Amino acid sequence: MAFRHKTLILALAATLALGFAGDASARPGSGFSFGSRGARTFSAPSATPTAPRAAPMERSMTSPNANIFSRPSGGFFSGGFGRGLIGGFIGAGLFGMLFGNGLFGGLGGGMSILGLLLQIGLLFLLFKLVMGFMRGRRPVFQGAGPNPGPGQGLGPSGFAGFGGGQAGAPRETKLDITPADFGVFEQRLSAIQTAFGAEDFENLRALATPEMASFFAEDLAANAKKGLVNKVSGVTFLQGDLAEAWREPQSEYATVAMRFSLIDTMADRVSGKLVSGDPAVPQQVTEVWTFARGPGGAPGDWKLSAIQQA
Repeated sequence: MAFRHKTLILALAATLALGFAGDASARPGSGFSFGSRGARTFSAPSATPTAPRAAPMERSMTSPNANIFSRPSGGFFSGGFGRGLIGGFIGAGLFGMLFGNGLFGGLGGGMSILGLLLQIGLLFLLFKLVMGFMRGRRPVFQGAGPNPGPGQGLGPSGFAGFGGGQAGAPRETKLDITPADFGVFEQRLSAIQTAFGAEDFENLRALATPEMASFFAEDLAANAKKGLVNKVSGVTFLQGDLAEAWREPQSEYATVAMRFSLIDTMADRVSGKLVSGDPAVPQQVTEVWTFARGPGGAPGDWKLSAIQQA
């Protein structure tokens, strides 16, 4: 019986170990969608023949509640400080009335309960008057939704002959993508996958935004903590479509769907023993990558800013 219990425990431990190994990060973005796409971070990219849909963003340093077109706070008394001031005013007034000093410094001193109610009524009317005045001065913005939709318009399969998606919000404008840009996207695909497999963090920092580089560092550290290393090689671009391209005040963005093949394996860091993947059989993957650069940047300035699973 003791031998059987030990065997069962060892089998369970082995199963758990394989489960943890399977959770290790393989290739950049495997199974996850993360990064930022500017104002469109939480909007679905336009569909393409390569990727009819993309998974929503799971990890991003962009706040989903951020809205540059949101309504202003509405004045002094509409914010937390204004409400706190009014609340304190009411509390102090009631405190004064309870001790016979009245709400307005002697107005109600010595008054009966009728005087107390009269002062509360006057305070309520004053509060309504102030709030009505502030609401009347509050500006209202119409036609500004929280998530501007991406532009439409797809081209045929492949990277040739595409234009950018139309602007999805007043502060976005169309961005035209050139063949030189598409060439950089294809080159970045191979370079980033290879750098991740080689654990070349310096190269990853040069090819990706600081946010994406930090996510890559987390994944590499998680693999190392589990005693594993992800080997990526033989990256081959197969097909790509432009989903959308646009310009914001601070950055330019291009989102492309890419199908590619690669050798993707996970091995023990010390012994080199294969844990997952087949070094002889390439895998085919389809992902949606977003690249970003500064306004008016050159094709070589594009950096990876998001990966979404198709």
